[in-house]
Formats: sequence, C-alpha cells, structure tokens
Amino acid sequence: MSSHASNVDPKTAELWDKSHYQHDVISTRTFGYFMYQLSDGMLFATLFAAYGVLSYQHSYFGGPTPADFVKPWYTFAQTMALFLSVLAYGLGMNALKHKNKSGVINGLLAAFVLGVLFLALDIHDMTHLASLGITVATSGGVSAFIVLTQVHATHIFFGLIWILVMMAQVLSKGFTTEVVGRLLTLRMFWHLQAIIWVFVYVFVYLWGYMS
Repeated sequence: MSSHASNVDPKTAELWDKSHYQHDVISTRTFGYFMYQLSDGMLFATLFAAYGVLSYQHSYFGGPTPADFVKPWYTFAQTMALFLSVLAYGLGMNALKHKNKSGVINGLLAAFVLGVLFLALDIHDMTHLASLGITVATSGGVSAFIVLTQVHATHIFFGLIWILVMMAQVLSKGFTTEVVGRLLTLRMFWHLQAIIWVFVYVFVYLWGYMS
C-alpha cells in the first residue's frame, strides 16, 4: 500500500516538516496551499484598493451610497454565523487529533450549516438591493461594493462544497494522509475567509454606513 493511501495518526502528524531527509505529503501540500492563499490575499487586497478609491461621494454620481442601504445589525448576524462556523470547524479539528470520526463529521456539519446561513443572508441582502435597483450598473462605488462582497461570498460557496466533499471522504476513507492533509488545508481556507470578512465588515459595511 502506498504512503498516500496509508492511515496516519492526526495527533502526531506534523504540519511543518523541519527536516529534509524525506518527502512529507502533509507538510508539503500545506505549505503549497499556504502559498496559494497569499495569492488569494493579493486578489482581495486589489479589490479593497479599488473599493477605497471608489468609495468617495463623487464615485456614486449622486446615487445611493452604502450609508443608504447598509444595515450593520444585519451584517453583524452574518459575522456571527461565519465566526461560529469557523469555531465549529476548529472543534472538528480538535476531534481529528483524537481520531474521533464522529466528532470530525459533527464539526464539519455544523460548520457547513452555519456557512449556508451566512451565504443565505448574503443572497437575501443582494436580492433586496437588486429589488431597489441597486446593481453593479448603478455607479462605480456601488460596483466596487458589490464585487468585493460577492467575491468573498463566492469563496464561501466553494468552501461549502469543499466541506461536503471532506465529509464524504472522512466517512468513506477515514483518516488517511490525503484526507488529513485536505482537512488541514480546508481549515486554512476557512479561517482566511473569516479574516477577510473582518476587513469587509469593518472597512466596507461599518465604514460605508458611517460615511
């Protein structure tokens, strides 16, 4: 049986391999995915920069600004849903250290449900804005607002698909090297979405509302 399909003890698996005498699947792939996330961070940095440039009054051409349609209490509910989802995933990873399959599945399931709640609130918000005639064609400022928030929502959508895939793999394959490595990279991805959302909530929603 190859090392890719062999079982691994999640409690002793090293996230970063400090030695160079052998190839370690988990540490190598985790490092590679970390490098990808840096590029993803650059994407969001560009979107934040565009929003910063287009978030002044002249960019709205006298039309609605975030202060007219942003509801801080609504996005706070989204924030809590996403943070609780990250917490649930973290609890699932704690169960992974103890090779508790049911604990991992329950953590992933809770993270998925809370992530769906976050996405449902986002879709409802965008639908409401569209019903008011507020779309990417309204102005440059509104376009930057919608593109930034919806690129993040798109990441959440694919993250939810990834969670479902990992639930299926944990149930069917158990804690193999491949599965544990993917769970760790998914954890990195999910935490990154929460970090990015902090900036979205503070600099887009709260700042937009107060300005």
